[in-house]
Amino acid sequence: MSDDATPCPKCKSPYAYEADSLMVCPECNYEWNPAEIAEALSTDNVIKDSNGAILQDGDTVVIIKDLPVKGAPKAIKAGTKVKNIRLKDGDHNIDCKIDGFGAMALKSEFVRKG
Repeated sequence: MSDDATPCPKCKSPYAYEADSLMVCPECNYEWNPAEIAEALSTDNVIKDSNGAILQDGDTVVIIKDLPVKGAPKAIKAGTKVKNIRLKDGDHNIDCKIDGFGAMALKSEFVRKG
């Protein structure tokens, strides 16, 4: 096993080994090309706004449509500016604080970089 071996992308086993140009997992028998996995991971971690601009931690974004909030008497209005966002994995991939609403999780498809 090489020092730079990655765990199996299917079962996360740390015992993967090289076989020719592929990696093989002895636990689930999954075979993969490490270059393809690295390329897929680098493109999967990119979070884009509604216009396709790449978002980063600390960016300021603008909400593009009224968003209803469960338990709140009113919706977050389109045009609301949100400063200092934090990106995370998942469906709601932006953590932020919105004045008048507090801590929120937003979907990147409802914001644009501002």
